[in-house]
Amino acid sequence: MQQVSQHIGEAIGAVGLETDDPLVFRAKVSPNRPAVIEVATGRHLSYGELNELASRCAGWLAKVLPGGEDHPRIAYLGRNSIAEIIACLGCQRLGAVFVPLNWRLSATELQQILADCRPHMLIVDREFSEIAGETGPLLPPQLIVEGEAGFLARLQGARPRAGGRIAADTPCIILYTSGTTGTPKGVIITRRNAFFSAINFALVGEVTSQSVTLCDLPLFHTIGIIAIARTTLLMGGRLVISDRFQPGRTLSVLGDTALGITHYFAIPQMASALRASPHWNPAALKALKAIFIGGAPLSPALIESFLEDGVALVNGYGMSEAGTVLHMPLDKDLISAHPGSVGFAAPLTEIRLMASDGTDAADGDVGEIWLRGPAVTPGYWNKPKETASAFVDGWYRTGDLGRRDETGLLYIPDRLKDMYISGGENVFPAEVEAVIATHPAVRDVAVIGIPDPRWGESGVAFVVPASPEVLAEDILSHCAARLATYKRPLRVIFLEAIPRTASGKAQKHILRQSHTDTDPKPF
Repeated sequence: MQQVSQHIGEAIGAVGLETDDPLVFRAKVSPNRPAVIEVATGRHLSYGELNELASRCAGWLAKVLPGGEDHPRIAYLGRNSIAEIIACLGCQRLGAVFVPLNWRLSATELQQILADCRPHMLIVDREFSEIAGETGPLLPPQLIVEGEAGFLARLQGARPRAGGRIAADTPCIILYTSGTTGTPKGVIITRRNAFFSAINFALVGEVTSQSVTLCDLPLFHTIGIIAIARTTLLMGGRLVISDRFQPGRTLSVLGDTALGITHYFAIPQMASALRASPHWNPAALKALKAIFIGGAPLSPALIESFLEDGVALVNGYGMSEAGTVLHMPLDKDLISAHPGSVGFAAPLTEIRLMASDGTDAADGDVGEIWLRGPAVTPGYWNKPKETASAFVDGWYRTGDLGRRDETGLLYIPDRLKDMYISGGENVFPAEVEAVIATHPAVRDVAVIGIPDPRWGESGVAFVVPASPEVLAEDILSHCAARLATYKRPLRVIFLEAIPRTASGKAQKHILRQSHTDTDPKPF
């Protein structure tokens, strides 16, 4: 399979743009087919119309961007919309790099990202214009604070620009994810990566030209911008865009027979909220092939509760660096028999489970997940050291642990890193610790993630105070001003000392055990 995927990848690089642009073919063969619908406004575009707007966007960008720049970056700060889809596709057609920003971040966190990618333009929805202004002098000179309507208005008079021959390994998207050092890392997604990642999900998710997908997961995640949006458009299906998740509205859209949604992607907390909603009516979801789950551990009890209602929760495992990696088949009997599994490897991704001694882990044993294939990122933007340390002989080291059973199904028993997932968002304790450590009344700090019935996991900060007057509320307020909501710890516990090894590393297993023993209450 790896040799086949390499040959296909080489062919993509030789042929050029039309093979990896998700619109060109569909606009030729089915220009009147519905392509995208926006829930909030009811606006809809055919493939021909969407293709025209992507070309106009490329033409407008070519006119206003400075010349002579390799891989000009266009950052976008806004909720899901047709405008964001157009901006992303227009960037790819021009050969520019689309950088969707996480609108949940604080101004300080956005500053770090803008300083790293140095975008040539920032398109901002009006809702986020104030926080964009707080990022200060790092804003690019061609800042646009016009919202979706203003952006689209600029395209009306632009001259369409057809795609040229652009190398398959040219970056087309940068997705930012937090690093273990506390510094955000920009995952480079090349045209080749995006194409094969979309094909991977099309195959495992059974996405076809007859599929209708609902996307209310944010487009700054690989699930939204690649697995849902790009896959649907590449396969000629219909993409339904929602600007936010609201259980009642989502269920209404899923049950709309005129739309006929067949594919929906969620994190476990969203699935739980749907089933707990007073509007939950599984009989109205008959058009759904499945609800696809990612981003956080999925409990067997939740899977079984959906299966009892006739709805399949299909578990999977992926990441910004590789897109769809593992996926359960759309088989309710197999899902019920193996509720803890994340499935088989996606067809165009090769996987190894590496034991601590550097050999391949045997079936039943735990090993670190290593990846290789045309969907895997070439590395991180502006971070050669982090890129070099992430790869070994062409294999990407995920830092996550996996176990394969005798049938070939894989399970994720734990993480090699200290990262935890809160509300579907990755949280790295080092980043939170770095913020808390800047408080003048904090002498030492360690952060861990613990199970949380609402968010999947939440943070606990163990703090050694430098002053006896400091209160937990002081620490939490300090975090609130500097961190996105999902990164903020929900609990603060004061200690006389953080248990550490001789080399200075916090012994977090001791902290986890102490938390289990004492069961402290949230403040």
